[in-house]
Amino acid sequence: MPDKDMLPVEVSQLFLSNVGFVVLLKGDQDERSLPIFIGAAEAQAIAIFINAVPMPRPLTHDLLKNLLDFLECRVQRIEINDHKKGTFYARLILDRDSVLMTMDCRPSDAIALALRCSAPTYVALHVLEECGRVFEDEDLPEASEEETPPAPPPKKAEHEKSPLDSLKASLERAVEAERYEEAARLRDEIQRLNNTHTEN
Repeated sequence: MPDKDMLPVEVSQLFLSNVGFVVLLKGDQDERSLPIFIGAAEAQAIAIFINAVPMPRPLTHDLLKNLLDFLECRVQRIEINDHKKGTFYARLILDRDSVLMTMDCRPSDAIALALRCSAPTYVALHVLEECGRVFEDEDLPEASEEETPPAPPPKKAEHEKSPLDSLKASLERAVEAERYEEAARLRDEIQRLNNTHTEN
């Protein structure tokens, strides 16, 4: 069983913000939701499962679930257990022959795997108190059950990129690596360049 300071949550919504994809976690015991920025590939993996989109071949998280099933190892739960310097931390709690094992992982991967394994998700109370917020309906975009986050567009060769393109590529990498302080700085720089181009 998780610690008493862990609250059960579920994926409430998945949407695209001006910084990147966001997954909202929310439970019945608290009115706050926990927004976590995730990469496009992980957002796509989550959306594909939620919307029951058939795939011709298993994705990475499907393969991992199949591997765990083959090894008779069950995902008992996942925990979003910490938040430091703009980065969320998570862990998998695995059960094999009644022996519990803990593995560190990214929250986005943990969520995508937990959904496929029908495993519960928990958030540490101190993480929710630090990063949770109450969203009003007007704060959230309209959800579309048929839309899944698109795959990242093909990348230009480095020598073909403009400074703005390079900044956008760096922003994408920072979000995928969950370095959100760096992502915010890059976003501000992109907005500054866009404003400069508009004025010219």
